[in-house]
Amino acid sequence: MPVVLEPIGVVRTEAAEIPHHWSVSDVEGTLVIDEAYREGLKDIRPGDRIVVIFHFHRSPPFSSEYLVQKPPHREKRMGVFSICSPRRPNPIGLSVLEVLETDGTRIRVKGVDMLDGTPILDIKPFVTGRKTPSGD
Repeated sequence: MPVVLEPIGVVRTEAAEIPHHWSVSDVEGTLVIDEAYREGLKDIRPGDRIVVIFHFHRSPPFSSEYLVQKPPHREKRMGVFSICSPRRPNPIGLSVLEVLETDGTRIRVKGVDMLDGTPILDIKPFVTGRKTPSGD
């Protein structure tokens, strides 16, 4: 069963160096979303945290040799599903970004760990916990 995903926009950043993970990034950039999705962005506000799902578009094709890899910050080789490598069976990434500003279909964010031109597949709210039916 093939799965087909279409980008909803792209990442724009002028940063010369991109951190390997959003949790250690102070890099700022802009999510430029296609006009067709404008209405879906209407409730995103500065100060929000959003989850951005993206395609590792420059990642080489996956093969079994990448099932175990050595991350640059680790001493040992690890299974691909235990690390954040862009070399994956499905080259999909996830970042949690802070919204700095919104302007129509452009969302200025902080915490970018994506290259300029990275295709954005989806945006979701960052949810940290559950509320009980009583609201607690």
